[in-house]
Order: sequence, then structure tokens, then C-alpha cells
Amino acid sequence: MLETSARLLALLSLLQQRREWSGRELADRLEITTRTVRRDVGKLRDLGYPIEADVGVRGGYRLGAGAEMPPLLLDDQEVLAVALGLDAVTTGPVADMAEASAGALAKLRQVMPSRLRHRLDALRIEAVPREAPATAVSAERLTEIATACHRHERLRFDYRRDDGDESRREIEPYRLVRNGNRWYLVGFDIGRDDWRSFRVDRMEPRTPTGPRFTPRELPEGGAAAFVARGLGSVHQRAAARIRVHAPLDEIAPMVHESWGTLETGTESGEAGCVVAVHGSSFATIARWLYLFDADFTVLEPEQLRDELAAVAEYHARIAARYRRAITARSDR
Repeated sequence: MLETSARLLALLSLLQQRREWSGRELADRLEITTRTVRRDVGKLRDLGYPIEADVGVRGGYRLGAGAEMPPLLLDDQEVLAVALGLDAVTTGPVADMAEASAGALAKLRQVMPSRLRHRLDALRIEAVPREAPATAVSAERLTEIATACHRHERLRFDYRRDDGDESRREIEPYRLVRNGNRWYLVGFDIGRDDWRSFRVDRMEPRTPTGPRFTPRELPEGGAAAFVARGLGSVHQRAAARIRVHAPLDEIAPMVHESWGTLETGTESGEAGCVVAVHGSSFATIARWLYLFDADFTVLEPEQLRDELAAVAEYHARIAARYRRAITARSDR
């Protein structure tokens, strides 16, 4: 049988692993009697752990929320997971949490066993706050939005679109979704009677929140899939077909499924391969076609040719500027 102190730690660890345990289950796991379980639960309560209990046949024990945060028991993998999460926050899209997360990571590393510190050092984790990205939002704003989602309360906010257009919105908020360094809010737009996603860094919430609402069923695939589809539509506003005058096996590794597809057949028996590409605009497509490092021909549409002319003119000006710099003599 475990000594009392070791048994209390084992009991606390079990209570943190699952929402609720029956007295018999805890007794079996710890190889003690249910009476000892009750006594040990009392000792943990005396130490400040808010353990709740229900009496009766269906009764059980569960670790509740307290006024103060008691020490947590974490296994090795959980410790590393927490450390990695804290490190990600120091460089992530929450503007005012870098210092707090770096401090927490430093404290966690200080009390780690040496075996875990070595693993952490191998991952090159460092508790140094870094400048937040331009799209970062405050933890307070994220908390306010998450609370409105949880309580099913309407949100009112001013919203600035990518083109600078501003509007007042009222929505039923449902989920916060993170994509890279950006946070999105998925909600049902009351004025437009449809689902929408909004970049949180472009929102200016109005207070107070609106009335409560009855939740609707989320779009197909859930909130994350809805945001992904919306981002995909933004990056596919323009499409074109290009014949690249280079062997297929050279071009194929360059074409990623997120922005293009490779057509194995060619037209009129000409050499090369045909690539169907899409992007946010024809100007965007025109600017990065040089990455193929090969001659190419526009098959469609005609609008892309105009953008290629603009890109060619720009690079001609840059080339002339560099040539002048090479040949010009500095005044002495």
C-alpha cells in the first residue's frame, strides 16, 4: 500500500485525469478501502483542493474550480505540451500575453526534473518575449468574444474589410478559429441573413452585448472548415492557364495543390506542360510566374497579358536603374 503522502498525490492525479470517479473506482485503483478514499479526500480539501462529492448510489468525486489554483500533477508528456504551448504564445497572435507566457515558461522550466529540461533544451525552447505580429489581438478581446459565444449573446461591432470599407455588424457569434497568426470569428450575420467569418483584428466591438439567441446548426464541417473554405475562395478569385516551356518532371515538383494543377496533355503537340493556376488577383499571378524560371505562354485569359505587361515594364525600369548605377561615376 502506498504511504499517505504518495497516496494523496496518486488520488489527486486520478481526479485530474477524469471528470468524475466513484468511490469504489478510486479505491480499486489505489488498492485501498472506500473509507480511506473518503478520509484522503478530506485531507486534500484541507490542503485547498476543491473536491466535490455526491452521495448515493450514483455518487462520486470530482475536482472542482476553486478560488486559488492548486498545484497540478502533470506527466512528462503533459509538461512538454504545456511548455511548447507557452512558447508558441510568446510568438503567437495574442498581443498582450507574450510576457506572461514567457514568465510562466521560465518558472515551469525551473522546477522541471533534469530529464525534462534536457528534452526541452533539445527543442530549443526559450522564454524570451518577441514582438507580436501585426494581426495580433488582445487576450481581453478574445475573452470577451469567447464569453459571448459561450453565453449565446449577440455581438455588435464595427468592421473594416480588406479594401478599407467599414460597416456596422450584428451577429450571432459561435466559434473563434485560429489560422496561422490570425484569429477569425464565425457567426451568423443578422443583417445579411447568412453565415460569415470575420478577422478579429479588424473588429471594434460595441458594448453591451445584445440579447441571447437560440444556437443554429453550424455550417457543414464546422467552424474551422467554414473559415478554410472562405480563405480558399479569396485566394481563387482569379484563374489562368499557362503553358510552361519546360519538361514536365521539372515543373511538377513546383506546383502545389493549394494554388494550381498540372495538365499532363499539351495542345497542338507543343513541348512543355500546361499549368492551371489561381490566386487572389491576376496581378498576383503575374508577379510570381517568374518562379518557374522558364519561358511561358498565356493560354487564358487575356486580362493576365495586361498584368504581365505591367510587370515587364516595372522590371525594365528596375533593370535600367541598376545599369545606371553600374556605369555612373561618383562625383569626387
